[in-house]
Amino acid sequence: MDRKLRDGASHRLPAISTSEPHHSYQTTHSGITKIARLSAALALAILVVLSLSDLSALSWTTSPRWPPTNAAHPLGSSEDTKKKEEDEFNWANITPSPPPIQWQPCYDDELDCARLDLPMDWQQADATNGSASVRRVILAIVRLRAAVPSNSPDYRGPVIFNPGGPGGSGIWSLRDHGKDLQTIVGTNHDIISWDPRGIGASTPRIDCWASAQDRVYWDLQDPGVVDAHEGAVYDAYARAAAYSQVCERNMEESGILEHSSTAYHARDLLAILEATGEKKLKYWGFSYGTVLGGTFAAMYPDRVERMVNDGNVDYEDWYNGTYIKFAHDTDKVMEAFYTFCHSAGPDRCAFHASSPLAIKSRLDALLTKLRAHPILVPQGQSPSSDPAEPYHVPSLVTYSRIRRLLSAAFYQPILRFPQIAPVLSSLEAGDALPYHHYTLSDSPPAAPPSPTTCQADGDDPLQPPPFIFFEEIGNPDVFTAVACSDAAPFISTPHDFALYAQQLLNISQAAGAVQASIRLSCAGRTVRPRWEPFNSSSLEAFKEVQTAHPVLFINNEFDNVTPLISARNNAKGFRGARVVVQRRSWGHTSLAAPSVCMARVVRGYFQGEGMPEEGRECWGDVVPFGPDVEEVTEESDMDGQEDLELRRAVWRLAGRRRMYGVL
Repeated sequence: MDRKLRDGASHRLPAISTSEPHHSYQTTHSGITKIARLSAALALAILVVLSLSDLSALSWTTSPRWPPTNAAHPLGSSEDTKKKEEDEFNWANITPSPPPIQWQPCYDDELDCARLDLPMDWQQADATNGSASVRRVILAIVRLRAAVPSNSPDYRGPVIFNPGGPGGSGIWSLRDHGKDLQTIVGTNHDIISWDPRGIGASTPRIDCWASAQDRVYWDLQDPGVVDAHEGAVYDAYARAAAYSQVCERNMEESGILEHSSTAYHARDLLAILEATGEKKLKYWGFSYGTVLGGTFAAMYPDRVERMVNDGNVDYEDWYNGTYIKFAHDTDKVMEAFYTFCHSAGPDRCAFHASSPLAIKSRLDALLTKLRAHPILVPQGQSPSSDPAEPYHVPSLVTYSRIRRLLSAAFYQPILRFPQIAPVLSSLEAGDALPYHHYTLSDSPPAAPPSPTTCQADGDDPLQPPPFIFFEEIGNPDVFTAVACSDAAPFISTPHDFALYAQQLLNISQAAGAVQASIRLSCAGRTVRPRWEPFNSSSLEAFKEVQTAHPVLFINNEFDNVTPLISARNNAKGFRGARVVVQRRSWGHTSLAAPSVCMARVVRGYFQGEGMPEEGRECWGDVVPFGPDVEEVTEESDMDGQEDLELRRAVWRLAGRRRMYGVL
C-alpha cells in the first residue's frame, strides 16, 4: 500500500505530525457499565421527540401502514422471523479479522457480513505494541450480493453507501432499503454498507450515558427550542455544556472520541474498499454522507471511480462549524405546505383553509395558543385504540414539540404533510391523541431485556456481548462526536450563541430554532481529534480536486437542511463535476421525492454511461398532498420494464418514514 495512503495522508494535504503522546488501553470495564452503555440506544425513540440533536438524517423507519417494531430487528418482520434471526445470527459470532474481508452468510440468503479489524489511530497504524496503535476499531460490514456472479462479464463490483448522520447505521439501512438502492444502481452491483466507528455493531461504541435510564431522565429535562421563551437560549447552552462534560468523562477510557471525525471515517472507507479487493470506489452518500464522500475524494482523488453525493452539506460550512447555510431553503418547504394544502382541497388536507395565507394564519394561531397553553393528555387516557394501554403519567403537547414535529415533516413533505395535517387540526380542538398516535408510530418500542444483567470483568470490550442481537437505526451521540471533531473549536459565549440563534431565526422562522441545536451541541467540548487534516485553515483541499472520474452531485430544488446552493458550492471544488437538480421537489435528498428521471441518471452514472450533460435537470413525479404510494398506478403503457422497476423502487423509498434529527 502507498505510504501516504497508509498514514491517512494525501499529496493534497500538509504533512501531519505523528508524534502524539501514547496511551495505554484498558481491557477491563465494569460489566454493568458495558451493558448499560450498550442499552443506551434503547432510548432512541424518546430522543426523536425530545432531544436537541437527535438522530441521523437518513435513519429510516417503517411506513405507517406497518406496526412499529423493535429497532433491533428489521421493520415489518414477524415475531417468528425476529426470533429465528436472534437464534441464527449474532454479530458476536463473527470473528474480527484484518483485511481482506472474510464474508460469511448472515440474516438471510442474500446477505453477507464481516467484522473488519482496523487501527483506531491511522497515524500510528504501524506502531509497535505498547503504543496507541494497540487500540483497535472493529467495523461491522454487510453486503447485499449482486444478482449476477462476480465472475460474470456483467458484474460491475460493489457500490458502497453511507446513510447520513453522522450516526446513521449502514447495517440497519442496507437491511431496510438496500434492495431498492440496488434496483436503482443496477442489480449487477453488490451493495455494501457498514456501521462507522462508534455505531451499532461496530466497536468500541460511543455511548455518552452510563445507562438508558440516565438518558431518559436527562431528556425529560429538555428546556425546549430556543425561541420558546426568554432565557431558553441560556438554559439550552448550559444543558449542552453539561452533556459534553458527561460524554467526555464517560468515553475517556475507550479513546474513541479523539479518533472520531470524518477524516477517520474516510480512511476507514478506504480500508473497506481495499479489503474488498477493489482499487477504486463506487459510492453513494446521503446528507452527511456527502461530507464523507467529498472528504474521501479530497484525500484520495485517484481512488474515485464513481461518486454520487445526494443532499449536500456545504463543506465550508461544516468544517468551519458555522452551520448557517442549512436553513437557506427551509421556509420554502414550509410554504409548500400552505400552497399544496390549499390546492389539494379539504378532502386531501385536513388543515385546509380558503388560501395559503389563511392556512399560515391558522398554524400561527395554533402555535401562539400552544406557547401559552400546552395541551394536556391526562393520566389514564389511552394513546391507542387499546384501553388497556393508558398513560401512567400526564403528558403535555407543547409549542416546542410542534415546532419539532413540523421540522421533522420538512424532511419528507410528500409522505408526512398529509399525516401531520389532521394532527394539527385535532390540536386546534384540544385533542392531543392524534399527535401521540403519530409520534408513537415513529418510536420503536424498547428491546426485550437481556437475559443477564452483567458480564464478567475482563471480557473483550471490542466484542459485542454474546446475548445481544445488536442493531440500531442510529446513534445520536456519534452526531455530536463527529460534528464537533470536524468543526473549529466551539468558543462562543451564551451571548454569542443567542446572536447566532437569532440570525438563524431570521433566515428560517419555520425551523431556525430547531436547527440552532447543531452548533449548540458542541458547547463545552474539549476533546479534539488527534488527526485534523481539514479545518478552517485547510479547506483549500476542496479546491481544484482532480478525481479519477468526475463526481456527480444531486439535490432537490427545495431541501430543508441541505439546500441546492450547497451542492453548487461543493461541485465547484471538483474538476468536471456536475450538479443535477431535481426540480419541483421538496424535502431532504432525492429519495424524499420520487423521480424516475433522477433514478435513471443515477443508474446510468453507475452503469458507465458517462456524466450527465451540463445543465441536466430532472423533475419530481409528485407534489405534496398528491397521490400516495397506494394510489400510484404501477402499470403504465408509458413505462417499460426498467422504468417500472425504478418507479416501484423510488416510491417505496419515498413511502418509508425516516426519523430525523438535524441532518
